[in-house]
Amino acid sequence: MLPRKNTGHVSPLLLVVVALGFFVVTYNFVTLIIHKSVPSTTEDLRDPVVSRPYPMAKGVGPKYHVALTATDAPYSKWQCRVMHYWYKKMKDAPGSDMGGFTRILHSGAPDNLMEEMPTMIVDPLPEGLDRGYIVLNRPWAFVQWLEKAEIEEEYILMAEPDHIFVNPLPNLANGDVPAAFPFFYIRPTQNEKIVRKYYPEEKGPVTDIDPIGNSPVIIKKTILANIAPTWMNVSLQMKSDNETDKTFGWVLEMYGYAIASALHGVRHNLRKDFMLQPPWDTEVGNKFILHFTYGCDYNMKGELTYGKIGEWRFDKRSHLQDPPLRNLSLPPPGVPESVIRLVKAVNEASENIPDWYKL
Repeated sequence: MLPRKNTGHVSPLLLVVVALGFFVVTYNFVTLIIHKSVPSTTEDLRDPVVSRPYPMAKGVGPKYHVALTATDAPYSKWQCRVMHYWYKKMKDAPGSDMGGFTRILHSGAPDNLMEEMPTMIVDPLPEGLDRGYIVLNRPWAFVQWLEKAEIEEEYILMAEPDHIFVNPLPNLANGDVPAAFPFFYIRPTQNEKIVRKYYPEEKGPVTDIDPIGNSPVIIKKTILANIAPTWMNVSLQMKSDNETDKTFGWVLEMYGYAIASALHGVRHNLRKDFMLQPPWDTEVGNKFILHFTYGCDYNMKGELTYGKIGEWRFDKRSHLQDPPLRNLSLPPPGVPESVIRLVKAVNEASENIPDWYKL
């Protein structure tokens, strides 16, 4: 991967597509951008959630490129720095199939992390198009990156700033079948009435839509290049529909990716071992990515006080303007291993990253 640090010019045609995706809320428009069908190769999987045994000491699969979308906000920056630190530490470890790394910066301008990690600048959506839902820039960022970048690896890992690699990650994809983490709160069958607005009955049963988001996903870049424009336009259409927006809320773009994949006939190999999410997942074990999206609140007895600020806490939202202090206090006795691992990982990264407080 040869990252580009200049913005370049955005294709006028792509901006037209974005505008159409926002203003034309019809399935006919979606079908115009999914004319290339990607065949499914998972029909023989009896259980959609599988966990094939991968030897932890061997990374023998094809390399994948690590790509995460980000903004230039301090909140995003410190998380990206922690994530990149652990990428570098795990990249060449036994069991890893990691290749190159790119932070896809969709703020449209350089920031002060350009020299610290490989970065490509892409444009944000036209003003007002995201309606305050900044995550809507993610599919648009991938559309631009896939169009402009020179990506050496055959596969892509779509990751996020709040991901920490806790074990070397092999390529979990199986040929044309991508690998994804199943989210319990993505429920296409329970929201069939809304889903059918974007995935009509003639396309197949709603059960063909995987309970996933776009991240973490390991996928062939050729398949992602087909899905990405559909993902962008379906997400824009969803945001412009009041019922869909109200129902799906902050996970709307995740449904956008899941539906877009199904429209292309792509099924994912669902890997529960792909990721853990403390405080609900208490052990790290052989899982690969720690996702610190939830706040961790405990009293001094080591009891979870979720929904109430704890006597001890770690919550990334406590650090919107500044990074966490170095050498954070460890949680009290009795707190799960996963939470301890999270704090130790942030502490190690902050201790070893130069100019940690400079954002």
